Amino acid sequence: MAREKQNMNVAFVGHVDHGKSTTIGRLMFDSGNVTPQELEKLKAEASKHGKAGFEFAYVMDRYKEERERGVTIDLAYKKLQTPKRQITIIDAPGHKDFVKNMITGASQADAAFLTVAAGEGVQPQTIEHLWLLRTMGVRYIAILVNKMDTVEYKEETYNTVKEQVSKLLKQVGFKPDETNFIAASGFKGDNVYNKSTNMAWYKGPTVYEQLDLFKEPGKLSELPLRMPIQDAYEITGIGTVPVGKIVTGVMKVGQKVIVLPGRSGKGVLGDVKTIEMHHEQMPEAMAGDNVGISIRGVGKKDVARGDVICDATKPASIVKEFIAQVAVINHPTV
Repeated sequence: MAREKQNMNVAFVGHVDHGKSTTIGRLMFDSGNVTPQELEKLKAEASKHGKAGFEFAYVMDRYKEERERGVTIDLAYKKLQTPKRQITIIDAPGHKDFVKNMITGASQADAAFLTVAAGEGVQPQTIEHLWLLRTMGVRYIAILVNKMDTVEYKEETYNTVKEQVSKLLKQVGFKPDETNFIAASGFKGDNVYNKSTNMAWYKGPTVYEQLDLFKEPGKLSELPLRMPIQDAYEITGIGTVPVGKIVTGVMKVGQKVIVLPGRSGKGVLGDVKTIEMHHEQMPEAMAGDNVGISIRGVGKKDVARGDVICDATKPASIVKEFIAQVAVINHPTV
């Protein structure tokens, strides 16, 4: 069954409190994916926690601790349709204490927005997250110069941040002249879904428009099936549900698969029973899709994060040694 739109995974990364969750929440609201009634409930919830103004962030930050602390801790996902694509938005935590969750998000991303608050510019996690994107192979990025409302929408401030980030991009290995910079305010809604009336000097795309401007990731559906397991959950009435991004190939209901290496180290065989994406069951999924699946014959004790689900007829090779390129992002001696 041919799909109308290809899925693309897009992560929002950057320093803590630079407005990633708020921008995504605003995007979901202005695009009609969050109703005014839902936003009013979130506004009341934010006020209850002493976090007035955090209602847009609460669209993504759903855990009690996240709402009380006002920071993203775990990854959150949302589906969004654009004219060209189905987008899976990944909201990654910016706090340094939760960098392992950010790495998991970056590993699933095809493209990313590096979010930088206009009033603060480049901060420690801005640098770390950009290096992590590069290390995880995310080739397509855009720079979201956010919170422009806090600097009175000044072009001069935007240009200062753009110059800062451009230097950083060159150091890391990205090309500034091939990277879009977006002047925006997630909280006020400027250049998120709708064009801003406060920055006549800005001629670039909105965040929503940029989602269709990212280059297509490579066509990897023709290769053998490979799905690294991000996590495995035990769901009542369904059983074990491994989740993750299909990196290559196509997965179909009824397909025979093998989980490698499995807890036994010898692999675990099974049949794909169900495939679900964004809470919708589907007969097949392809490279680039983030899915949860149930596999007949595979239990919770058989699989763990890091295992790889493969086509049983074309399994991955298990090796004792391999050649690797290792990137050291920071070291106490440097």
